[in-house]
Amino acid sequence: MKASPIKKNTGKKNKTSKQWMREHVNDPFVQLAQKEGYRSRAAYKLLEIDAKEQLLKPGMVVVDLGATPGGWSQVAAARVGQGGKVIALDLLPLDPLAGVDFIQGDFREETVLGELEGLLHGRPVGLVISDMAPNMSGVAPADQARAMHLAELALEFSLAHLKPDGSFLVKVFQGAGFEEFYKLMRNSFKRVVTRKPKASRDRSSEVYLLGSGRLEK
Repeated sequence: MKASPIKKNTGKKNKTSKQWMREHVNDPFVQLAQKEGYRSRAAYKLLEIDAKEQLLKPGMVVVDLGATPGGWSQVAAARVGQGGKVIALDLLPLDPLAGVDFIQGDFREETVLGELEGLLHGRPVGLVISDMAPNMSGVAPADQARAMHLAELALEFSLAHLKPDGSFLVKVFQGAGFEEFYKLMRNSFKRVVTRKPKASRDRSSEVYLLGSGRLEK
């Protein structure tokens, strides 16, 4: 007997998508970003953390991992000024931003790292920022594992490129692997704090870890 075709339940997915769009449009940080010219609501996460921690300083060199669409790079470029430098990296294209040098590619690849070194001109990196997150599949354990892997790659990058006493700000998701990653941060920086900015939605498990003062091994 021929098997009956499996009917996909798209109703729930469509309902969720509509709900997300309605919430996104009504989000006060989305509206504020549109009004103030930021490329994403995520800009307000960095603005709040920086206001508390004083991370971004005039003349500083900043590397933004997973930068597209550019909200964090916008904030960083404004804070470091003309004497500073912001280098943004992403697999996806980024529309040009004033004061930001962009490299499209995987930050683990030698060609991309070589291009980064060329843009630095020997200047030390004072801050690495990463707001990266994987494309969510909806399978929670797999999504969590991929998110933590991205955080680990960003930490590895920061330890290789930060100057002594440099800082690293990274988005992570609470769940499997979080405590282990936190311990890695504690072993790599003099001070590690957790931040949950107001622009981070309450229902989201995302938090930001800030490691200040890279320890020399």
